[in-house]
Amino acid sequence: MSLTDQLTDILKSLGGFGPEIWLSASFCLLLVAELVFVRVVALPNVRRYLAGLSVLILVIAGVWAVLVPVRGFLFMHLLFVDKQAIFTQAIIAIGAIVVVLYEFLSVQQDASQQPQGSQLPAFVKRSSLPFEWYSLLIAMTLGLFLMTLSVNMLSIYLSIELVSICSYLLTALTADRKASEGGIKYLLFGAISSAIMLYGMSLLYGMTGTLDLTADAFGTELAQQNGAVVAVAMLLTMAGLLFKLAGVPFHVWTPDAYEAAPVPVAAFFSVAPKAAAVLVLMRVITALPAEAAAGGTTAMVLQTPLAVLALAGILIGNLSALRQTDAKRLLAYSTIAHAGFLLVGVVALSDAGFEAVLFYMGTYLFISLAAFFLVDLLARSNGNTQDEPLTIRNFAGLGLKQPLLSIALTVVMLALTGLPPTAGFTAKLLSFSALYEAYQHTGDGWLLALFALGLLNALVSLVYYLKIPFLLFFRPEPVHTQQSTPVVLPKTMVWLAVSLVIPVVLLFLKPDLLLQFIGE
Repeated sequence: MSLTDQLTDILKSLGGFGPEIWLSASFCLLLVAELVFVRVVALPNVRRYLAGLSVLILVIAGVWAVLVPVRGFLFMHLLFVDKQAIFTQAIIAIGAIVVVLYEFLSVQQDASQQPQGSQLPAFVKRSSLPFEWYSLLIAMTLGLFLMTLSVNMLSIYLSIELVSICSYLLTALTADRKASEGGIKYLLFGAISSAIMLYGMSLLYGMTGTLDLTADAFGTELAQQNGAVVAVAMLLTMAGLLFKLAGVPFHVWTPDAYEAAPVPVAAFFSVAPKAAAVLVLMRVITALPAEAAAGGTTAMVLQTPLAVLALAGILIGNLSALRQTDAKRLLAYSTIAHAGFLLVGVVALSDAGFEAVLFYMGTYLFISLAAFFLVDLLARSNGNTQDEPLTIRNFAGLGLKQPLLSIALTVVMLALTGLPPTAGFTAKLLSFSALYEAYQHTGDGWLLALFALGLLNALVSLVYYLKIPFLLFFRPEPVHTQQSTPVVLPKTMVWLAVSLVIPVVLLFLKPDLLLQFIGE
């Protein structure tokens, strides 16, 4: 391609790259705005302006992504815009907007509870972050948007690294020893997974001579290789994606990072990186050639290892969650199990399986955010302070004090388990239906094992998911909290969290609302 053609392609590509350009410029704008606001605006108002500006930026980015006029390849097959990328970007933007709103409201609530005459600034209280967190969230959103578009191994790696760096900083941003430890563990495991992913990419490049997953040479050259060799190289390449997905064996960082991070950050980690990572994973798998020189179809050779990883994630996540007493660690192990459930649709290697994955992510957005926010609100209502963990036993007896929050959390826990009448049931039904159909075509015993044990683990998860509702409604309030002064929660915080439960039930009654958008 001549230089003139390359420049023409770049100019044409800018039409589909608008949201990313907007987020890049907004990141710089927020950095400057923070420096200016701190000097010219009263300190209590700085967060209000930065939060409002961040929400505006994210709303524009999300709407622009949905309405972007250009589809197809951008920048000479470096990026690719399609309906799956747009859907995932919408999930990421909604998640970012909601966590910014919740973080701002939580800081306002902390400030209102601050004793008169106290000199402790509001931004060092629980669940609040320094002002830099807004620009870091925008930068992380930019990286996630780029991940959803990436179809070149170079752009995949760079976007994952951008997301990872922002994630490390957000985890360790608060002035707390536990946050520093969680951030360091996150960084170490991220570096390991990144190195393994680069090694896998180098093997694929050596086999194919190209970094472009959509190039004809990529599939043609891989088809000349032994299927098992290609499967090993692909699994190594997937290390970075499994790390962002909190999938086995790159899941060890998850409990410590979630426990160390403030609730809004942990909630965002539980949704947005998973959505982007699972989409890239599907793109990588669909780039595999239909036939291999030996060992059958390359995709089918990869199917069994993916089934093993999915099953391991479900087992490790659920069994580890059974003995957790801290609510954030319990939800962290829950996300590991749900990473395994997300892989169930991927393992099916079919259009039905991929659509099931997207539906799962669309519903999990509301389920996971609601779970983190409702747990935090119940802890706040019980007078939980910054230095205290979100211990499950402290929720005992709160069902009568906070009936709305308690009922909403019960619905969310049913959704996480996968029981009706929630969208969690529909998501698991679609995923396991696609998996069973794949088993009927292949006869692979691992697929049957994943089908049977995956459904069995959904029942096992009842033990820890319903532990909190049981404490809320069927256990008396601890004596040491009965005499404590009740904490008044802002109605905006309560309704923000409770409103997330509405789509969880609505998408069970009307799943076509989401399925039609996915299948357009």
